[in-house]
Formats: sequence, C-alpha cells, structure tokens
Amino acid sequence: MEQLKHECGVAMIRLLKPLEYYRQKYGTTRYGLAKLYLMMEKQHNRGQDGAGLACVSLGAKVGEEYMFRERAEGKDAITKIFDTVDKSMAGEEANGMTTDAELLMGHLRYSTTGRSGLKYVHPFLRRNNWRAKNLALCGNFNMTNIDEVFGKLTAQGQSPRFYGDAYITLELMGHRLDREVERLYAEARQRQLRDTDITRYIDDHVEMGRVLRSTMPLFDGGYVMCGITGSGEMFAVRDPWGIRPAFWYQDDEVVVVASERPVIQTCFNLDADRIVELLPGQSLTVKRCGEVSTEQIVPPQETRKCSFERIYFSRGSDCDIYRERKQLGRLLTPAISRAIGGDVANTVFSYIPNTAEVAFYGMTDGMRQMHGNIRVEKVVWKDIKLRTFISDVGQRNDLAAHVYDVSYGSLRPYEDNLVIIDDSIVRGTTLRESIFKILDRLHPKKIVMVSSSPQIRYPDYYGIDMSHLEELCAFRAAVALIEERGMGQLISSVYRDCKEQPTAANHVRRIYEPFTAEEISAKMAQMLRPEGMEAPVEMVFQSIEGLHRACPGHQGDWYFTGHYPTPGGIRMVNRAFVGFVEQSRWLKKNYFLL
Repeated sequence: MEQLKHECGVAMIRLLKPLEYYRQKYGTTRYGLAKLYLMMEKQHNRGQDGAGLACVSLGAKVGEEYMFRERAEGKDAITKIFDTVDKSMAGEEANGMTTDAELLMGHLRYSTTGRSGLKYVHPFLRRNNWRAKNLALCGNFNMTNIDEVFGKLTAQGQSPRFYGDAYITLELMGHRLDREVERLYAEARQRQLRDTDITRYIDDHVEMGRVLRSTMPLFDGGYVMCGITGSGEMFAVRDPWGIRPAFWYQDDEVVVVASERPVIQTCFNLDADRIVELLPGQSLTVKRCGEVSTEQIVPPQETRKCSFERIYFSRGSDCDIYRERKQLGRLLTPAISRAIGGDVANTVFSYIPNTAEVAFYGMTDGMRQMHGNIRVEKVVWKDIKLRTFISDVGQRNDLAAHVYDVSYGSLRPYEDNLVIIDDSIVRGTTLRESIFKILDRLHPKKIVMVSSSPQIRYPDYYGIDMSHLEELCAFRAAVALIEERGMGQLISSVYRDCKEQPTAANHVRRIYEPFTAEEISAKMAQMLRPEGMEAPVEMVFQSIEGLHRACPGHQGDWYFTGHYPTPGGIRMVNRAFVGFVEQSRWLKKNYFLL
C-alpha cells in the first residue's frame, strides 16, 4: 500500500569468449548487451527513480572510445538508456559509444535519501587518460559513516565535488586504484620496460583485491559494490554482515552478477542450485584476462541478511522466498482466528497490495486447515494515481482517498468481518487517508488489518527510505501511550542517554519496553482509524518469533527489534531520537522534563 523505496538493483556481465564467438553462436556481437537489458528489466522492482549502464570494450584502439556510460531518470529510464544504445548502433548519434563490449554493468536506482537528479544516478564514472585508472562504480548500498570517510579524504588533501556516499566511495576507491597503478608503474620501470610496454604491463597486472582490501574496511553499512575499470577489471563485493544480497554465475561463456537469484535463472535458463550467493565480506573479481576468483576482503561478521528482502522487496518468484512468504501468512492464522472470534462463516479474506498476494495464499491455506472452507474475495483495487498538478489541498486529499476502489457487493453489509493482509505497515498514512475510508463503504462488521511483517519500530539505515522515527506509526503509538500514562520522564531519560552515549547502545528500544506488542497494535488501530468511520478496526502483526521461523536464513531484523548490526546504525537511531525530541511538539509541552 505505502510503497517503500528501498535498496537498488545491480546487474553485471563479463563475456569470456571473443566477440566473434557470440556472433557465430547467437547471431550478434551484442549478446551481452541484450542480456544486460533483460537482467535490468527483471529487476525493475528494485528501482524506478533512474537507471544507468557502463561498458568497456577490450579491443578498442587508441583514440577510440573504450569506456561508455549512459544514465536516465524516471520509471522508463531503462527504455531511455537502451534506446540511446539502439540509436548509436543504427548510426543516428555520433557519440562515440562502444556497443561491442565485453564488460557491461547496469544499475537501477531507488533514492532512499530524497536526493534526485541525474548526478545521483549510478554508475558513477571517474575518468583518466590511463585506461587502468578509469573506474565506473555502482552499488546497492547505504553507508552510515560517510562523515568519517569524507574526513579521511579531505585530510589527504582531496576536495570531492559533492557530498554523497556513492560519490565519496568512488573517490576513495579511485584514489586507491591510482596508487595501485602507480605501484605497477614503478614495478614496470624496475623491469626496464618503457612507453606502451609499461601500459600493457599495468593493464595486465592490476590487482583489484589490493584496492578493495584498502577501501572497503573503512565503511560501515550494508552494501553490494560493483565496478569495472577501463583496463578490463570487473568486481563485486558484499558487506561483511551480508545485509545486501548478491548472486553470481559462471560458465565458459559468461560471468554474471545480480541482486536477485531468479533474475539469473530466468535470463540464462538455469536451476537455482547452479547460482552462487556472494558471501558476506567476499569479493568476486574477473581479471582482464578472464580469470575469475573470490576473496575474503573484509572479515565476515555475524550474518544479518535483510529480512525485508524476503517479506517485500525481492521478487516472489524465487523458490525460497515464495515458500517463506506463504509461511509468513500461515503463521498469522491463530491470531487472525482470535480477532474474528472464530467466525469464518461471516468473514471475507482479501489482500492489498499485489506484493502481499503470496502471504495471502499462506494465510488462507492456514485458515482452511484450521476451519475448513473460507470465503475469499478481491475486495480492493488500485484505481488511479494522484495528479500532483491539483494545488488545492482539500481537492488533493480527496483525490488521494480515491486511489483505491472496492468491489461493491463482496461483503454482506453489517454481517461480514473483513480480514485484509498487507506485507508491511510503515507510516499508516495510506490506511488512514484512503484504505480504511474506502473499506468502510462496504459496511463490514469489523476490519482486521493484518501485516505479514512485525511492527516496524525503527528506521533502517542500510537501504529503506524511513530514516525519521516520527514517520513510523508504531513509534508514534508508543509515544502516545507514554504521554497518556504520564511517563514523560522516560522520553527525557532516553533523550539524555542518546545525546551523552550515542554509540553505547540503542537507547530508543526503552521507549517500547513498558508496553506489549498488543497494546501498541491497539493504539495504532485507534490512531489510524479515521474520524467518522463506522467499522471497528483491529490490527494483527507478525511476531518476531514467527518472522525468524519463516525466514531462518535472514535474521536481519533491526527495523523490528532495534538490534542494528553495525555501530553506525546504533549511532544514527540515537541521533534520530534526539532530532525527534528537539523538533517535535513534545519538547514544547514537556521542556521542563529535560
């Protein structure tokens, strides 16, 4: 319902055979480009703010363009960039693009920082007259210690052109790549090499492992970082906690990398067991000569793979994710049965949005096992998009309330309960302003709003666009309960600890400790139920135990539990609470408590 902008998507292809091989077997030397397009389209769910590609031709002659980048903004960005490629292939644009490329890298962007503009669209490109010093970088990442890394760069005398984790990562890694090239230059001179022989020696001996080992340990955050160099090196590296996902595959024709396993399965017609997951802290590198290797770049930490990947963000076509989402729905059935008093004969089950469909199948399977036959309907439809050109606030709010529509006649008015499942409830704005209002037109006896994920209590600093505590309806509910029960001193105590001991622990967890999950759910239902609504509302959330049972391989649950895997996450959530107190109405009402 409330679309979350989350982590980005990456796609990489390295052709391991001469281009003539692909022309003879597949009828084109642009086999890699076609596969890259397909891989990016299959990951469109991961980014609709922008897209970009970069490619390198190993056979380009001196004076010819050997490294190319194209970027575009908007939901149709993939089409835009590949249209540009098509025009170049047809000779319609003399922009020097190299389309006969052996190294290809694509990126899909979702902004999790609110920043927009072409300059924020990946890949980022660092140019130089030496092929080996050219670097194109893209990734699926959010860094939580970018201030410290920025300080290291400026302390070295560098002056980054703008502030942002992607650009600063590029500059830091580019700086280390420069040092690697200079090391090889000195080595070549010691071997008595001269002129272009030095260049060839450098191009053939770049060790990206050195660059990555001197760069990635400096970062705190969740990341999959991908890059290609002008001399023909390709790499991907994953954070040591395994927060962000990456998968790869190799045969005698290609090496490919993607953010999701089924993307590689579909594009190359493979079984899941042939695809390898990049391990936490590990890099995959392909040298200019085509040699493929993996290396432990950063020591692995306690694995904390993002559970939101399983609940919502990754495509449900992955065999394991499909099974896990069904299990998430199935595990909710006892709580749902209690919420409707076991009255399945007078209850209709449905779901919203489409991403919750698999959890819905699990929920209905569980209800049938428990109660026998149940009633299932398509109750809610997404109808239109809000037109932002309407300036009047009242008209805009009224139009927003009609983004969704209902199937009239799907419920018996005042007789049937309505159980409707979503995959996550974050801010609650769409529920209050649209969903509950439109559902109330069906006159249900009761609405049970179900979330296949637990209550989202904390911001995510590794990819999801929910950085402010006050945006989260669970947090607002907890603060409301604190105020109602005269416990304002708790906020003051947490505030002081967040300011004085910002890295010691996640002090914000204490905000929730006085209350049960059921109390917070009840308060959320009260706060999100719009004025004038007839039907009572109850909210049912997945338990933390249920989440771990359904997704045993993905224990990253910091947005639910507050257990951040990195020091940067802890520091940022405490900073967020300080900001909430200092900028909110609570401070004005309770300043004396501080």
